[in-house]
Amino acid sequence: MTKPTGELTLRTLAMPADANPAGDIFGGWVMAQMDLSCGIRAAERARGRVVTAAVKEMAFDLPVKIGDTLNVYTDITRVGRTSITLHVEAWAQRNRHRALEKVTEATFVMVALDDDGKPKPLPAE
Repeated sequence: MTKPTGELTLRTLAMPADANPAGDIFGGWVMAQMDLSCGIRAAERARGRVVTAAVKEMAFDLPVKIGDTLNVYTDITRVGRTSITLHVEAWAQRNRHRALEKVTEATFVMVALDDDGKPKPLPAE
């Protein structure tokens, strides 16, 4: 069994309001949780405001069900002048047992912004 890559950045419970009539959680909800996670991690690195510039290579391998806990892991893979690239994985902890199953993964690119909404250079680490 594989294990998550990166730092656990967000945990949240999949609720009935997030599901379609078949009981599967909407993919857009999962993607939104991944985006939130990348925003948290990138803002910490940027020490300020960031926005999502791109999402790359995302495919859903397994569904998330009502009652599952979604665990989102992030790993900063590249830091540019104004951008931060993150590898993000979403794992479902099934509500009846402790096993984690990878649902999807993607690459997110976040850009640091100044107070005027313009890209700003990232601070040294």
